[in-house]
Amino acid sequence: MQSAWHALINRSINIRQGEGPALFLSGLYYFLLLCAYYIIRPIRDDMGAAGGVENLAWLFTGTLVGMMILHPIYTAMVARMTRRRFIALVYRFFMLQLVLFYLAFQSLSGLSEVWAGRVFFIWTSVFNLFVISVFWSLVNDVFRPSQSKRLFGVIAVGGTAGALSGSGITSFLAAGLGPVTLLLVSAVLLEVAAHVARFLSDNEQKLALAAIKDEAEGKDRDLKQSRVPEADEISAEVDAKQHAVIGGGVLEGMYHVLRSPYLLGIAALMLMFTIVSTYLYFQQIAIVNEVYGDDRTGRTQLFANRDLIVNAITLIVQMFLTGRILRWLGVGISLALLPVISFVGFGLLAVAPVLLVVISFDIIRRAGNFAIQRPARESLYTVVSRTDKYKAKNFNDTFVYRVGDQVGAWSYTAMAWFGIGLSGLAVTMLPVSALWFVLAIWLGRQYQTQVRSQ
Repeated sequence: MQSAWHALINRSINIRQGEGPALFLSGLYYFLLLCAYYIIRPIRDDMGAAGGVENLAWLFTGTLVGMMILHPIYTAMVARMTRRRFIALVYRFFMLQLVLFYLAFQSLSGLSEVWAGRVFFIWTSVFNLFVISVFWSLVNDVFRPSQSKRLFGVIAVGGTAGALSGSGITSFLAAGLGPVTLLLVSAVLLEVAAHVARFLSDNEQKLALAAIKDEAEGKDRDLKQSRVPEADEISAEVDAKQHAVIGGGVLEGMYHVLRSPYLLGIAALMLMFTIVSTYLYFQQIAIVNEVYGDDRTGRTQLFANRDLIVNAITLIVQMFLTGRILRWLGVGISLALLPVISFVGFGLLAVAPVLLVVISFDIIRRAGNFAIQRPARESLYTVVSRTDKYKAKNFNDTFVYRVGDQVGAWSYTAMAWFGIGLSGLAVTMLPVSALWFVLAIWLGRQYQTQVRSQ
């Protein structure tokens, strides 16, 4: 009976012997992080909406400033500390700040509370990108390219389950306990995640050895021309990584992105993704404010229910389709699916800028991002150097991401000032989505070249 159960699991998620512990820990790690974030995300969205859509661009600018301050601090830690130490410090840094926000919201009122809410909006946006970027940097560091297409979708299931749980906690408990109390729950989850990250790092050698058989048998078409390392080489490499600091300069990640066409292409992909996302977010806030007015509880529940639906759809796709899509279509075409969804969605929004359309578009697009685009995009980093996995990736995931926010936020605000309505603003995203599609296909081809020449 047990053998039949194991066989069913192996067929469902395409797991190899020796990968189980690291796969479980990765999924649990992602679960804890996204549960922590999605507990506070509806609170952040409500505070952003309460401040008015006309102020969102300034909040996004504040987020970019926060990224500019924290990114050099993070890269300095990466250059001077072992992987285990700097990851633990990053999570405990944000955990402490959650406790401080809890104390602040308990004591402030009136205008002071409004300003604290704006700071919290900025902080949450910084927090989300940093903790998730660190997670994927570690996962890219411990998983080999031959495992990424099979297992990253499975790992993402843990994140979706965490997001679903976090949304559910806020949706069902916010009215009774109060949103502020939930900040402490998020802080506890971060502490547990720091411990799980350490256990995952300890399992790297078993995971690396499990990949050798696949690579030797040539089951991954991208690796057929690659030399398969010996077990002794793998063990020595992993042991060195466990005890070594990554080193390098504080701005090394930025320099590498600017010098590498491949990393610069990923940065451009991130830039287009965030510009389009920001336009959709602003349009959603404008339409929601028009419908709900001063009903803050109604807005919070709408955002929480939206997140529940997104994560339920994402969970189903990740469990049964993500790994197969990445293997069948390849990384490039998988990356190109979201630009297609965006093109169609903005076309519909241009015709009918109403609540049902914008919420439905946002649900489908976000589910597509979490289930397909994110695992495919993270696979792009499995073929770069270890330094780039932590520094260049973090630069793209944080600074470039927020630059895209700025371009989207201020261009949206400027066009709104000139009287362009919601339909016209949606039309402007059609050519951006088309260019994004072309870039995704190019990156997929570059990824194959990188793997075969690695």
